[in-house]
Amino acid sequence: MDLKTAKYTVIDVETTGGVGQGRMTEICIITIDNMVITDVWSSLINPESYIPRNITALTGITDEMVADAPRFCDIAAIIEEKTRDAIFVAHNVNFDFGFLKKEFELIGATFLRKKLCTVRLSRKLIPGLPSYSLSKLCRSVGISLVGAHRAEADTRATTILFLRLLKKDADASFEVFSKFLNKSSREATLPPHINSEDFNTLPEAAGMYLFKDKKGKIIYVGKAKNIKKRVLSHIYAKVQKSIDMCAETYHLDFVATGNELCALLLEADYIRQFYPKYNKAQKRPVKTYQVISYRNRIGVEQIAIGESRNATNSVYTLYNKISGIELLISLCKKYNLCPKFCALQTTNEPCSHYKITDCSGVCSGHEAPDDYNKRVFQALDELQNAKDTFIIKQKGRTEDEIAIILLEKGEYQGYGFIDKTEAITDFNDFGNIITRYKNSYHTTKIVNVFMKKETSERSIVRSLKEVYN
Repeated sequence: MDLKTAKYTVIDVETTGGVGQGRMTEICIITIDNMVITDVWSSLINPESYIPRNITALTGITDEMVADAPRFCDIAAIIEEKTRDAIFVAHNVNFDFGFLKKEFELIGATFLRKKLCTVRLSRKLIPGLPSYSLSKLCRSVGISLVGAHRAEADTRATTILFLRLLKKDADASFEVFSKFLNKSSREATLPPHINSEDFNTLPEAAGMYLFKDKKGKIIYVGKAKNIKKRVLSHIYAKVQKSIDMCAETYHLDFVATGNELCALLLEADYIRQFYPKYNKAQKRPVKTYQVISYRNRIGVEQIAIGESRNATNSVYTLYNKISGIELLISLCKKYNLCPKFCALQTTNEPCSHYKITDCSGVCSGHEAPDDYNKRVFQALDELQNAKDTFIIKQKGRTEDEIAIILLEKGEYQGYGFIDKTEAITDFNDFGNIITRYKNSYHTTKIVNVFMKKETSERSIVRSLKEVYN
């Protein structure tokens, strides 16, 4: 098919309500041949039902206006003829096409046409606009739309938009148009209840994606290097979890992050906030542990692991008790501390730890508490100094920006994006740029896993000069 010379019918319908329960009250069809408008036709339609007040307020169409208008069955032949051998074009095409298909079914006829949606095409060919509703999109690209929510006004604006998109894609050999018309593509065969408009907005880029049920409730959160490809893998997976999840999914959403690390951190936050039905791993409750220090009755500074989240004498926070024990063992070995006074054994006798054998004897009275405490304070200082403030630099959502993940005193604070040309004069300004998120066991684990990678050091930034290198 030569898309440049093809026949298109740009259509808008006004109705008494949503697809399924509403009827048509007005239609406009503008025909395009060889990229030129050749015909404009419109008509009011008697819906054979009352028009709700809120619909009249929106469209201006009243019961009196349609009382003497033709019924759909009276003009069905005209519509069929005008759209025959044409590609059906509309803004949110499934809405307008759905109404026509239903109206034809009511009179015992079948209505099938190839379809193109100017919402999908605009998102692909004019990306980055704040909104793709017809009125706001027209305002963004300089198209006049007077009398919105009337069929002819909306159709004329959509036609101007469509011709611009057609000419824009012609320069790329109609790559985008051809893809959307290819019914054999996986994107064109989505389950009917999953909003195809949502799917077509998904980018082939890194970020987080959301599956939502009929009421818009989040039922699954995931992260991906390629969001669209990952969502498709769920939709066409044959495992029972994916089948059940997709059966409940009506809407798809996403947040682009530009890199996998930010996607992982955002995914963890969304799971914590919304507790999605089909996310299992990160929903298990996790205890928080603190490394605490206190002076005992004989003057020895003791170190221990406690579960108290709000301990005033907390030195260091962990989310795993085994990690805490390993940390205490390493401090004992490095600073020659007593395992008995580091909560590694519970006994009233002098220490006898199977790994730590070089205690200087504070537990048996052979070392003065003050001498021992000096080494304890050195160990505690090491833990405090380990809680560094720095940012992790990652790829942004575009070539012109950088993603920054902020850690203050060793704890994840959130992430944000800066333009590569943006002048930051104070390292503390990063705290105002990021979106703040709550630190948790999962975000700590994600950051720690990243920090252990061989390439992580190149991403860690402690000075302004390093940000733009």
